[in-house]
Amino acid sequence: MPRIKTNFEQLAVGIDIGGTNTKFGIVDRVGNLLFSSEMPTRGYNDVNHFIEEMHKRVMPFIEQAGGVGRIKGIGLGAPNGNYYTGTIEYAPNLPWKGIIPFSKMVEDIFQLPVVLTNDANAAALGEMMYGAAKDMKDFIMITLGTGVGSGIVANGKLIYGHDGNAGELGHSVIIPGGRLHEGTGKRGSLESYASATGVCLTAIEMLENSDQPSILREVPKDQIDSKKVYEAAIAGDELAKSIFEFTGKILGMALANFVMFSSPEAIILFGGLTKAGDMILKPTREHMEENLLPIYQHKVKILVSHLKESDAAILGASALVWDLK
Repeated sequence: MPRIKTNFEQLAVGIDIGGTNTKFGIVDRVGNLLFSSEMPTRGYNDVNHFIEEMHKRVMPFIEQAGGVGRIKGIGLGAPNGNYYTGTIEYAPNLPWKGIIPFSKMVEDIFQLPVVLTNDANAAALGEMMYGAAKDMKDFIMITLGTGVGSGIVANGKLIYGHDGNAGELGHSVIIPGGRLHEGTGKRGSLESYASATGVCLTAIEMLENSDQPSILREVPKDQIDSKKVYEAAIAGDELAKSIFEFTGKILGMALANFVMFSSPEAIILFGGLTKAGDMILKPTREHMEENLLPIYQHKVKILVSHLKESDAAILGASALVWDLK
C-alpha cells in the first residue's frame, strides 16, 4: 500500500480486541502512549458494525496526532488472531463466529497497513520492545487473566508455528484427566487451574472438601472470584493462602515443562493474578525449580511485567507495526 511521505516521526496505532472491551491508542517508537481510549466489544453481533464504530472512534485520535501521514500502520491483538492469515479464527469469547478476515476489513476502512496476531503474542512483543524483556532474545510471556495466554520468543523471534497458532501453553495438559475446561471440553489444562477462573474453581473445591474456617464461607458461591480470594489471603485467611499455594504449584510445574522446551532466559508473568505477589510467585518458583532437570535449575528468572496493565495491550499491539516494511 502506498505510504504518504512525511518529515514527522512516525507513530503506530495499537488495538487490542478483548472479549468485553476493545482498547486502542497511538504510540511512538519508545512506547509513549499519546492517546488512548476503549469501547465495548460486546453488543456488536455484526463484525462490520463493530469495525465501523471502531473507525469512528480511532480516527479523531489519528487526526489529533497529525493525520494519517504520520501513521506507519495498525497493530491488532485479538483472541485466536492468526499472524499469517490476518484472520480471527473461532474465538470462543468474541461475538463473531467462524473465521473472520479481520485485518483485511480493518485495512479497507482505515486505508492503512494492518498486522494482526493473538493477544498473548502481542503482549510478548510489547514486553520485548518496551518492558521487562528489553534486550532479551529468549523468553516466555505468560498472561494470567481470565484465561492463560502465552507468547514464546526464541532467538529474538516470536514463534508462530507453521500455521500461526503456536504458543497456546495455557491449554497444555498439566494434570491428565483433571479439571474440565468448559470452553474447550478438555481436562487438566493449565488454564483450568492457573487463571482467575481457575482460582475461583479451586476456592469452591477447597471450601466444599474441607471444614477449615475461612472468611470465604461468608461469600455466596456464585460471588467468589480471585479478587475476594486475594482479599481474604491478605487478611490472613489460611484457606485463601492455600488456594494461591496450590495455584502456584500447578503453575510452577507447567513452567518447568516450558523451560525444558525452549530454555528461556526468563519467564515473564503478566495479568491480574500477579497482584497476589509472593503468595503465588514463591510457590511458583519453588515448584518450577523442583521439577527442573539440574542443567536448567537456577538459570531462569521469573519476572513480573514492567508494563502498566491498562496500557500493555495497546503497547503490545502497536509493537507489531514497527516490523512492517
